[in-house]
Amino acid sequence: MKKTFKKIASQLHLWLGVSSGLVVFIVALTGSVLVFEEELEPVIYPDFHVVEVPKGQSLLPIDNLRATVANAYPKQRIARIEVEPHADRTIIFGLVKGKKEKNVLSVAVNPYTAEITDTRRENESFFHIVLQLHRYLCLKDTGKAITGVATIMFVVIMITGLVLWWPNRKQASQRFIIKWNAKFKRLNWDLHAVFGFYVLPFTFLIALTGLVWSYKWVNSMIFLTFDGKPQQKREAPANVGITYTTGTLAKIITETHRLLPHPGRIQFTLPESDSLSITVSKVNGNASISNVVDFLYFDQTDGKLISKRLYDDETTGMKVRRLVFPIHTGSIWGWPTKVLALLVALITATLPVTGVVIWVGRKFKKKEKVVRKNAAPHTAGHAKAAVG
Repeated sequence: MKKTFKKIASQLHLWLGVSSGLVVFIVALTGSVLVFEEELEPVIYPDFHVVEVPKGQSLLPIDNLRATVANAYPKQRIARIEVEPHADRTIIFGLVKGKKEKNVLSVAVNPYTAEITDTRRENESFFHIVLQLHRYLCLKDTGKAITGVATIMFVVIMITGLVLWWPNRKQASQRFIIKWNAKFKRLNWDLHAVFGFYVLPFTFLIALTGLVWSYKWVNSMIFLTFDGKPQQKREAPANVGITYTTGTLAKIITETHRLLPHPGRIQFTLPESDSLSITVSKVNGNASISNVVDFLYFDQTDGKLISKRLYDDETTGMKVRRLVFPIHTGSIWGWPTKVLALLVALITATLPVTGVVIWVGRKFKKKEKVVRKNAAPHTAGHAKAAVG
């Protein structure tokens, strides 16, 4: 019974691995690149993100910067504004045409001079392309379906891999240690089995959280499990003011800092309709885990606070859902978990490669056995002829 179970596990591990190996390799490799996206963005695009801080000069009112962008791009609508907590960062305006935010034009503005320092189409930026490859293989909905199925396969591969790895008393020592001075075949097996075992808990979590973006039912299951009901749709409330006043955004950002004094990135979401309020989100940079965000809603006519949605008041389901991204990317506890996620992703990318090498080696070994077996009778016949 035990042998039959291991044989089934072996076949599942082999054929699911062969079927999903290339996708797993691509997803893991691109995932390793995305781990430090936040840190690498200003390095790759310095003109877009970084400015020189002039001595003794204060920031210009954000409404002035908005007017500069609006005048430079009169045919496009400003849909969002991103304000970083660092003094040497640009303020980024996201511009769209129409209702759908496809191919967003991002405009970086120097907050001290109101100069437009750089622009880019978001779907042409490096990390956007890497993300598209990671989630969709750059094949849109088709790619999303492929990565979703491959992720499910990979979960089964990990379970069956653990079954195959599980040692008996004689094998216990070799299951935990890589024999670096061994021949290539043994070394390759160790790299696959031993490394696979050590990264399995982390890779398993990354794969499971990745399913949230592949399948809506997985996302819904989080809220049904922890809240007992589906996720509630959140919309910005309607404006209550009548008279438009000047300096609205400046009032909003001042009030945001007063209500949420902790450091963190601020994002304005400006609605297309004049009847809806402005949504402001602020990341809590002092939180013990990442992705802790508070939301405030301001009247876009006079900048007065209409309502707030604080992280502390969120449902358990929403708090769990907010943990999905930092767990998946390794950003949950900052640099230590990011470094761990990078190593796990890189090792995971090697597993399909070492697995294929094991498979190919076994196939050639079987062919050699068949050739030797077929050759044996002929050899015996020649020997008899020689004796006769």
